[in-house]
Amino acid sequence: MQFQVSNELIEQVRHLIQEEGDARLREMLSEIHFADVAEIISELGLSEATYLIKLLDSEKTSEALMELEEDFRERILENLSAKEIAEELEEMDTDDAADVVAELPDDRAEKVIAEIEDEKRAEDIKELLTYDEDTAGGLMAKELVKVKETWTVAGCVREMRRQAENVTRVHSIYVVDKEGKLKGRLSLKDLLTASAKTHISEVYIPNVDYVDVNTEGEEVARIMQKYDLEAIPVVDNEGILMGRVTIDDIVDFIKDEAEKDYQLAAGISQDVEADDNVWELTRARLPWLILGLFGGLGSVFIMQDFEDVMTNPRIRDLFFYTPLIAAMAGNVGVQSSAIIVQGLANNVVKGSLLNRLLKEVSLSLINGSALALLIILFGFIMKYEISFSLTIAAALMSVIIVAALIGTFVPIILDKRGIDPAIATGPFITTSNDIFGIFLFFYIAKLILGF
Repeated sequence: MQFQVSNELIEQVRHLIQEEGDARLREMLSEIHFADVAEIISELGLSEATYLIKLLDSEKTSEALMELEEDFRERILENLSAKEIAEELEEMDTDDAADVVAELPDDRAEKVIAEIEDEKRAEDIKELLTYDEDTAGGLMAKELVKVKETWTVAGCVREMRRQAENVTRVHSIYVVDKEGKLKGRLSLKDLLTASAKTHISEVYIPNVDYVDVNTEGEEVARIMQKYDLEAIPVVDNEGILMGRVTIDDIVDFIKDEAEKDYQLAAGISQDVEADDNVWELTRARLPWLILGLFGGLGSVFIMQDFEDVMTNPRIRDLFFYTPLIAAMAGNVGVQSSAIIVQGLANNVVKGSLLNRLLKEVSLSLINGSALALLIILFGFIMKYEISFSLTIAAALMSVIIVAALIGTFVPIILDKRGIDPAIATGPFITTSNDIFGIFLFFYIAKLILGF
């Protein structure tokens, strides 16, 4: 049965903290998974959370810290000394330790690294900090098991035992040459069935998927997803094995990227959290609201150019359909852009732009025709003039086609220019399609009805 963090447990922990019942707290939380400990910590106040972090073993709290929201973790770290933070880093994988150090101010980060007793670990952390956080180098951990192709099976097993002490999970055994260049991987089955004197060069598998330290995180995720990998080795420009990216790090990366794309699609230009201060939230939201405002003003000027519609009793009801046209333009544009953005993220948008154009036009014609027939049927029920119904139907079809094309090409153009195409699924597409939609609506109405 899954463990549940209840309100009663939280209150019990709070009471023990207030009473300084350290022994009871250690006993109570010793058998609880670090993810549940993190959930408990996140429900506590800052001083209580800091007390618990200092009290428990670093082996557990180091894992729990990485499960906390980044903002709350930063606030806890502010209450820990450089030595206390270094003790936490000693228990983390190097990639997680580098992430924590990156969150600290530069001067404090240097003090924390200086407090790390293991000089090799400190150097590894500093090396990881030199890579962009969204590349394979920034995502990789230095902990792995590697053997040399010149070793015998017996010597390999001895060395693997020594290396495995510092590795949380052994996903693969990598084979390198005397210079440290990646040669392949070693199957555990082949290792167990080979004789003790057999050389690794005779049994290792030369075919191995790998990525360069500068490979973008999205590409790393795509490769691991395509080949169902639990881990992938990372090499430098000379092919030397530098580390490995594991599936848990990629899942976290994908989650973070999805959250960023969702915020961009909603018109939020910065990475913010619900509990950020008002000023940070305002800076993230206001730019796109201003864009929407100017887009709305543009629609006003377009409608003013057709103000004579209001003076014509026969066709002034056209104004009542402007929200319908604008809404359909926005909806179709968002649908098209969402599909393209998803395809770009999964690297499945292939083929020429002409083929994409023909496909979107065909799809738009089918959808537009169905909706146009419904509009004509509605006009028949409402006893509108046939020319009036045809005007709305024709405008709706035109708007759907144009909106679909805008929703298709804008993300592709943004992606080619190195701009996150997720931005195209938000107010950018909605506002532009509103303007084009209203313009097309009245322009087509003027052509058909002749006002």
